[in-house]
Amino acid sequence: MAKVSVTINKRKYEIACDDGQEAHLVRLSQYVDRRVDELVAAVGQVGDARLLVMASLLVADELSEVYTELDGLRDDQRGRTPSPAASDLDRLAQRIEKIAARLETS
Repeated sequence: MAKVSVTINKRKYEIACDDGQEAHLVRLSQYVDRRVDELVAAVGQVGDARLLVMASLLVADELSEVYTELDGLRDDQRGRTPSPAASDLDRLAQRIEKIAARLETS
């Protein structure tokens, strides 16, 4: 198990992670740190715990919006009829399979 030192709101934290996930964890912590910096600019230093809770809620809100958008896109995809190109590809694939089957039996 690897350990990574991250800095959020000018405080260092030692975080354990799976081997190979160090760079990903550093990127995530940098994102959280930027969000905390934005909050500090807006509301001031109101304590680490409160800032981290506020940043967590902001990130959760962003994630919720992304999930909602993703669900909408999935619903759109389910409601669509296959495009002509997709139908053409299906027909071509079936023809290729038939030809391959004939070649195998010859």
